[in-house]
Amino acid sequence: MRKINGSGNMSKAIKILSVASYLPQTKVTNDDLSKIMDTSDEWIVSHTGIKNRYYAMNDENTSDLATFVGAKLLEKANLDASDIDLLIVSTISPDALTPSTAAIVEKKLGLTNAFAYDISAACAGFIYALSTAEKFVNSDQYHRAMVISAEVNSKMMDFTDRTSTVFFGDGAAGVIIEKSDDKKSQYLAEKLETSGDEEVIHSGRMAPIQAIEASNYPQMDAFFQQGRQVAEFVDTKVANHMKKFLADNDLNFDDIEYVIPHQANLRVIEKLAAKLGVSMDKVAKTVVDSGNISSVGIPLALDKRLEEGSLEGKVLLTGFGAGLAIGSILLEF
Repeated sequence: MRKINGSGNMSKAIKILSVASYLPQTKVTNDDLSKIMDTSDEWIVSHTGIKNRYYAMNDENTSDLATFVGAKLLEKANLDASDIDLLIVSTISPDALTPSTAAIVEKKLGLTNAFAYDISAACAGFIYALSTAEKFVNSDQYHRAMVISAEVNSKMMDFTDRTSTVFFGDGAAGVIIEKSDDKKSQYLAEKLETSGDEEVIHSGRMAPIQAIEASNYPQMDAFFQQGRQVAEFVDTKVANHMKKFLADNDLNFDDIEYVIPHQANLRVIEKLAAKLGVSMDKVAKTVVDSGNISSVGIPLALDKRLEEGSLEGKVLLTGFGAGLAIGSILLEF
């Protein structure tokens, strides 16, 4: 674990140059979903707190969403494409298994000096990707990195399964970070964890072939989650992770200006905040209007908060999801 001023903390300062997000044009309401599955606006709101989500349609794929965000990031940071040394895309709904979605985005953005690859850590993906990018930027070889989370969850859903499908939406969001001459880094501390469990949440499984046949072709399953087990995971391991992370850095939630947890659903966030003794006024809630967009939810919420006005003080980002993976990063604005 990287601690504030700890022995694992490198001397170089990291600065966030820009934050950006993008939601597709097609808004899908709870009433829209009730027309194709056994559900209702009342049921979805009462169980999840979610009112809307956005779907990528008309050939708009994951790389397209990520490219849109990448262009906004460059514009906001007043940078040229050639200024980026590294691009990491966090996704569990890539354009394809290969090439990486990051490689496609690199070409679309014209990042001629950057190397690019994907990270798959589900809803903790942005945390894992930002942590990885920070290590590269903190080295002597690389100066500036673009980190984007992008998901088209709608293409991975089973639209007969209301227990999963009603949660999820599509979108993209990300940041550009760079090595800074400032004495104090915006990137203060981090902690990543994985507890291997492949059954609680999974998507896109592909079975090996059973025989050598001309009819063989790749097939994968839709997204699946065990809701009760996910809730228990958040209530125990995630809550304990967050409390210990702050305690290890001699902090408590009174020291935190804003908390951005994975935007799983509003009811999970409310329960987590109550468990931690944190006022919901200090907690991001973008999930209500955009749904669960996997790891996109954290940078999306950060962008929305910055758009609302200045953000000062310490901000805790915590992602959790399939793996089972947990990760927290402490930033300061």
